Amino acid sequence: MKLLDGKLIADQIKTEIATEVKEQFLDKGIEPPHIAAVLVGEDPASLTYVASKEKACHEVGFVSSVYRYPANITQEKLLEVVDFLNADNEIDGFIVQLPLPDHIDEHVIIERIDPRKDIDGFHPVNLGKMVLNLPCFLPATPYGIITLLERYNIETAGKNIVVLGRSHIVGTPVSILLSRKSNPGNATVTLCHSYSKDIPAIAARADILIVAMGKQGFVTADMVKQDAVVIDVGVHRVPSTETKSGFRLMGDVDFDRVSRKCSYITPVPGGVGPMTIVSLLRNTLRAAKKEVN
Repeated sequence: MKLLDGKLIADQIKTEIATEVKEQFLDKGIEPPHIAAVLVGEDPASLTYVASKEKACHEVGFVSSVYRYPANITQEKLLEVVDFLNADNEIDGFIVQLPLPDHIDEHVIIERIDPRKDIDGFHPVNLGKMVLNLPCFLPATPYGIITLLERYNIETAGKNIVVLGRSHIVGTPVSILLSRKSNPGNATVTLCHSYSKDIPAIAARADILIVAMGKQGFVTADMVKQDAVVIDVGVHRVPSTETKSGFRLMGDVDFDRVSRKCSYITPVPGGVGPMTIVSLLRNTLRAAKKEVN
């Protein structure tokens, strides 16, 4: 078993981005890429994610701004914030951190974002272009997954890939990306969800298994083919007496047992998470270079 080390690959890509920022922006007296995040409420996972994004931005020489609002902000006020960021020429790309409070329709918010600044890749324009294999901002987590496969030279052409979970953030877009005529891609992809029957049997046939179910320890060893590649997108905080924080992070996969059967597997933490953040940086750099119109 070998680890798909997302932190290692993300650090390599951040070094590449930092070099490009210096050469293409700073050395020419051009303002570096500017990324913004809108944070609503005090969701612990969202706070951690945005803090990690800020740290990564500083490491590569980006400018980073965070706009914080209380959980009771109205939808109308949040739309005004989006309009402001759309119009601010100093900001190359921004995200509205999800999930949003229940009284706000996240689809309305996402559709208000200028597709040219939609570095999360969630706007219907970017998703539609992704399906057609046109230049666009790819959703950050799927982008990170395919980059991880590419950097580790894992063959996807002709492989049987099973994706567990059909969210518009991970499952659906990654299933499309890996079935496209591209590299990574050209795979036969099965997308499973809550209505799928006999998921364990389907998963056990996968050469590459991508798990984004949001259920801790959902994938057990009997669901994994010998020498399969397993990518675990799940992140769950569980109590622990072995850490100073009092908790540890676990994924959707029973890592200890499943890893014994895998050829490659992502750890949690340190797998998909760092790749998601570095994918946002890559999208922001493309936005600053006006590569997506």
